[in-house]
Amino acid sequence: MVGLYCSYNSLSSPFILQRLHGPRCSSTTPDNNHTKTKTKTKTPQILKLTVSGVTELLRLFSSNQTRLERESDKEREEIVVSGIDDVVIILKSDYENAYFVTGVFTSAIYAEDCIFEDPTIRFRGKELYSRNLKLLVPFFDCPSIGLQKIEKVVILYVKFDFISNNGMVGYLHINQGINSKTNFVLATWKLRTYLKLPWRPLICIDGSTIYELDDWFKIVRHAESWNVSALEAIGQIFTPSFGRPNN
Repeated sequence: MVGLYCSYNSLSSPFILQRLHGPRCSSTTPDNNHTKTKTKTKTPQILKLTVSGVTELLRLFSSNQTRLERESDKEREEIVVSGIDDVVIILKSDYENAYFVTGVFTSAIYAEDCIFEDPTIRFRGKELYSRNLKLLVPFFDCPSIGLQKIEKVVILYVKFDFISNNGMVGYLHINQGINSKTNFVLATWKLRTYLKLPWRPLICIDGSTIYELDDWFKIVRHAESWNVSALEAIGQIFTPSFGRPNN
């Protein structure tokens, strides 16, 4: 997290209910310490531009969706959710179906202009995300993505007034109760796949994803963190798997 704060002026301060346990003050969205990520180091801009360029080239040369894929996507679009528990259940199902390595996911739970980001790239739009997933699928060899944990995270924003008694003693007074609430889902996972390249590199990443929900329980932000830096992740692509530990 960026930092903790509880100042003594009239303010709106968030309480985070991690895993729906007791409250604590915080200044930002839930952090992802589960995988001890290295992505706090700023990714070089040239690396982000390179990844974006390669992704665009792959998209231009990729084939169109098959009729079966379009029908499957249409069916999944018809799903409606009414709460955060529904979102968790659907995400669990997507992970069980290995959505990241199959390209098939429940797009109905994402907002049209959802933000997708990882240490190497950031863009907006669930249709673009769907196309990006599908163009990667043909390059995977013996892929797997295992869900290790998924949990709800709720942030309650409460407004406080600091009331002083003759400048000596003060106390915090909750003003007008809870002002707003933000829901998140936190998933931790392990991705493992070979790539269909002559040197058959092995990609192995422990990661976590924060899914931020709006008031209608649509995912508006999908942010990944990895246990390796962006540079190390790209380096795996160019590392032959021959003689490498099969972890």
